[in-house]
Amino acid sequence: MSSDCQGKQSWPELVGVRGEVAEATIERENPAVNAVIVPERSIGDTQFRCDRVRVRVDDNGIVSSVPRVG
Repeated sequence: MSSDCQGKQSWPELVGVRGEVAEATIERENPAVNAVIVPERSIGDTQFRCDRVRVRVDDNGIVSSVPRVG
C-alpha cells in the first residue's frame, strides 16, 4: 500500500528530536503529507493515508517512534 505514496515514507533519523522540529522536517521533505503530533499512547484510526504522518511524542514532546506515512 505505501508503495503507491509519493516522496519520502519514513523518518528514523527524527527519533529523539522535538516533535515540532520533526513535524516541520517531515513537511519540508515531503510536501504531499501533513505531519500531526500525537501523544505516544493515543489511539487513532487505522485507515492508511498517503497524506498523513503521525509524529508520536512522549510526555516531554520528544519523538518516541519512527514517523511513517500512513
